[in-house]
Amino acid sequence: MTSANTLPILLLLASNVFMTFAWYGHLKFQSTPLWIAVIVSWGIAFCEYCLAVPANRIGHSIYATAQLKTMQEVITLVVFAVFSVLYLKEPFTWNYAIGFLLIGAGAFFVFKGPL
Repeated sequence: MTSANTLPILLLLASNVFMTFAWYGHLKFQSTPLWIAVIVSWGIAFCEYCLAVPANRIGHSIYATAQLKTMQEVITLVVFAVFSVLYLKEPFTWNYAIGFLLIGAGAFFVFKGPL
């Protein structure tokens, strides 16, 4: 894999870290008013967009749009799994692992090429 191939993946990974915090980080701060959580989340999401848009623009010259979306979804699941265990201290169950593996199997076929 060349650096041109990995740059969109790295940008998507970084953007998903921001988006996961934007969507779920506020759950540790239940006493914070909802309107503040929304504004802070929106600010974090702006940073995510600053990474996701270039990732897709750069990535589209290398990958099909379906491949970019599939990458983004798989990266989202990986980032979310790590986030929920380390930050939210929630257990990662076998049901989650099996569900994520099935999504990974779907990703395999997106990247496999024509059958």
